[in-house]
Amino acid sequence: MNEAYVELRVKDGIGTIEFFHPQSNSLPGLILSQLAETITEAGNNEAIVAILLRSAGERAFCAGASFDELIAIDDESTGKEFFSGFAKVINAIRTCPKFVVGRVQGKAVGGGVGVAASADYCFATKFASVKLSELAVGIGPFVVGPAVERKIGTSAFSELATDATEWRNADWAKQKGLYASVSEDIEAMDSTLVGFLEKIKTFNPAAMAEMKRIFWEGTEHWDTLLTERAEVSGRLVLSEFTRKAISRFKSK
Repeated sequence: MNEAYVELRVKDGIGTIEFFHPQSNSLPGLILSQLAETITEAGNNEAIVAILLRSAGERAFCAGASFDELIAIDDESTGKEFFSGFAKVINAIRTCPKFVVGRVQGKAVGGGVGVAASADYCFATKFASVKLSELAVGIGPFVVGPAVERKIGTSAFSELATDATEWRNADWAKQKGLYASVSEDIEAMDSTLVGFLEKIKTFNPAAMAEMKRIFWEGTEHWDTLLTERAEVSGRLVLSEFTRKAISRFKSK
């Protein structure tokens, strides 16, 4: 696989949204836009009872923001537009009337942690370590922060965001509430995941939509909040500190 993509497959009431990028499933602006649109599309599809959100491959769930696009940002409006892509994905999941179930087969970094945190219920393998690396490159997890903090709490979010160069393993993430289940390998995870999806397919869609609304109570202002956070990131990404840091990461 060489070409990045987002695709939706519908089978037996489950809408599976899969994304891929050859650089460890990183998220350039086009993929972010397609993800948000596809989640909204699946949420409006009456043939879909629940949504499974996954990435392709076996090693990395999501490497977060595309460094190639970050280094190419040359003004604040472009920066705001790029980081707003993460806001649109999070808000698409938040407002989707269907449960979004996450499948995290490997490491999640930055925006990838935000995507996992936005899922209503998340399965993972023991290889699904997490890291919020944004401070290390001079930005900060401003846009994904509300989603991560909502899921794991302020203390754990502060720990993850501050210690920006260190990984936290999947067991830590499960203890903090990011993952509902951690399996030994992909096969075991998928077996547990399929069983879970088979159960929720039998639930009343209207009841699940009401529960989804309750789960996300208090986030109604996120359309504005996350856009404001995107503006902060869009400004910081232009700093000399960040440009040098991203260049160092890209050269590794």
